[in-house]
Amino acid sequence: MKRNATLMAYNNTCLLKSFLFLLWWMMVCAVYARSQDTSLMKMLEDSMAVTRQPQYTTGTFKGTHVINLHAVETPAQGVLLFMIMHRFGKINDGGYQLFGLDNATMRMGFDYGITNRLAAGIGRSTFEKTYDGYLKLKLLRQTESPGKIPVSVTALGGLAYTTLKYADKSYLNAKYRISYTLQLLIARKLNRNLSLQLAPAWLHYNLVPAVADKNDVFALGMGGRMKITRRASINLEYNYLPGNQVNSFKVYNSLSAGFDIETGGHVFQVHVTNSQGMVAPLFIGRTTGSWGKGDVYFGFNISRSFNIAKKKH
Repeated sequence: MKRNATLMAYNNTCLLKSFLFLLWWMMVCAVYARSQDTSLMKMLEDSMAVTRQPQYTTGTFKGTHVINLHAVETPAQGVLLFMIMHRFGKINDGGYQLFGLDNATMRMGFDYGITNRLAAGIGRSTFEKTYDGYLKLKLLRQTESPGKIPVSVTALGGLAYTTLKYADKSYLNAKYRISYTLQLLIARKLNRNLSLQLAPAWLHYNLVPAVADKNDVFALGMGGRMKITRRASINLEYNYLPGNQVNSFKVYNSLSAGFDIETGGHVFQVHVTNSQGMVAPLFIGRTTGSWGKGDVYFGFNISRSFNIAKKKH
C-alpha cells in the first residue's frame, strides 16, 4: 500500500509538472505570436508608408534641351552641366562651302543644379555674339501614385544680350540689345518610350527693327521624344509663331529633328534645323531660314555632367 501511495504521488507530481510545462509553453507561444504580429504590422505599415511616398516619373527627356527648346529637365542638386551647341552653315550653300561645313556658329554654356528643383544657366553664342542667362524652376513633377500628377511643369525665365556691332546707331544704347523670355514647359511621359511637351512662350524685345514689329511676341513650342533603343531616341521640335507680330522681315517657324545618344555622363544630339540661333529670342522670333528653300543647318549638342557638390556622410 505504501508503495502504491508513493507511486501515485510520483505520478501526480509528473502530471503537475507536465501541466505547468504545457502552460509555460503556451505562454511562450502566445508572446512569440504577439511579437510576430507586431513585427508583421510594423512591416506592413512601413510598406504602406513607402507606397505613400510620391513615385516620380524619371527620364521624360534625357537632356535639358529637346533640340533648341528647353526641356522640363534640370540638373540634379550639385551637378554642373557643361554644354556645347554647334550649328554648321546652310546645306544649300553648295559644294564650295562643303554644304555648310565650312561655316559654323556655336553656343557654350553651363547649367548648375542649385536644388533638385531650381537650376541656373549661362551661355555665350557666336551668333550675334549673344550672352544669355536663365533660371529654371520645377513647379510640378509627374508621379505614378498616389495622388497622381499627370504632367511635369517647369517655369523658365531668361534674358539675352547681343554684343554684335550694328550699323543702326539705335543699338548703341545697351538696354536696346536685351530681350527677355518667359516660358512654361509642360511635359508628360506617356509610356517608357514616348514623351511630349508643350511650351507656351512670351518674348519681349526692348528694341525692334521697325514700328510694324511688336515688342511683345507670343509663341507656342512643341517637342517630342521617341525612344528607339535603351540609350537612343528620335526627337522632334516645332515652334509656332502666330502672324502679325514680326512684319518688317520674313520669319519662319522653327522646325528641328534630331537623334539622341546617351553614353554614360554624356548626351550627344545630332540634328537638322532651319534655325541658326540657339537661344529663345533668336530661334523663336528670328528664324529666317526656310526648309522649302534648303535653308537647313546640320548641327549637334553635346553635354557632360560633373558632380561637384560634396557628398554628405
